[in-house]
Amino acid sequence: MATRVFADEELARLREFPEIGREELFRFFTLSPADLAFVDPGRGRGPADRLGIAIALCTLPWLGFVPDRVVTAPPVAVARLAEQLRVDGTDPFLRPPRPDPHRPFAPGRAVPGWRTAGALELEELDEFLLARAMEHDSPTLLFRLGCEYLISARVIRPGPVSMVERIAHAREQAQRETYDRLAHEFTPARCAELDALLVTDASLGVSRLRWLSTGPVEASAAAVRAEVDKLAFLRGLDADRLDMSVLPAERRRFLATMGRRLTPQALERRDPQRRYPILLTVLAQSGTDVLDEVVALFDQAISAKFGAAERRMQAELAERGKTGEDRQALLRAVVDFPRVRSAR
Repeated sequence: MATRVFADEELARLREFPEIGREELFRFFTLSPADLAFVDPGRGRGPADRLGIAIALCTLPWLGFVPDRVVTAPPVAVARLAEQLRVDGTDPFLRPPRPDPHRPFAPGRAVPGWRTAGALELEELDEFLLARAMEHDSPTLLFRLGCEYLISARVIRPGPVSMVERIAHAREQAQRETYDRLAHEFTPARCAELDALLVTDASLGVSRLRWLSTGPVEASAAAVRAEVDKLAFLRGLDADRLDMSVLPAERRRFLATMGRRLTPQALERRDPQRRYPILLTVLAQSGTDVLDEVVALFDQAISAKFGAAERRMQAELAERGKTGEDRQALLRAVVDFPRVRSAR
């Protein structure tokens, strides 16, 4: 399941230290007085233990987990912590040990302020992922949001494979939840109407779904008539009365985008629990979009006619002014003619 989202190399990178920037270095790898007290040498810890614990303490707020190989921490981060601890971070024998994930850093002591992901924490994570999956379907985005949530809750992140499996489960739950919220709309008559959108219409040469999803290419009277025909078709299916507020706006946008992107054949192959919510959302969204398109096209057509009429009026006024000037020139020539003749 995890390989569908991340390749093996990406999974490996998610278990290791990434590169660190200057802002992250100063933000996360600055030991507080409480951190210094926790790694106090008076507790019987040697320089390597203290440095390893400091690396782990600073890595948790940064990554949400501590990589197994602490020795691969960014050298600049190790040097910064060594300076604060006043130990020689360049000593090749100073190898920070790997923390015990069950007894972090010290026997009987937990990481200050952090806790491992137990049954309660994982249940809360699943609830968070489901809520986000109702808004976003991208697995990589859900992975990032889940990691951010765990860091904010100060819960140590499970392994990436476990995270991806929980994200996949949340996405499946979101699909079921979407269908359940719209189930009252899926009467036999409505389902037949939705399936008919996928059938090629002989008069159009394409399916009604593609017809509704294809917008006009120019603002013309023919384009306005075509959009009005779509609007009449949609209102005949009561698309303007569909209440989709039971779904988050992001979920509706995602379903409508998917419905317009997939081919009718691809939608026909999907099971009804997935197909009908997509088609219903496209129908409702088309009702709004086509109405807006009709208004915009009508406005553009009126503006174009008004602009053309204004240009014709200006041209006629210019022609009339030119004619008036010609008449005045002729009148002056007639008036001045006797004077010119007498002067000769």
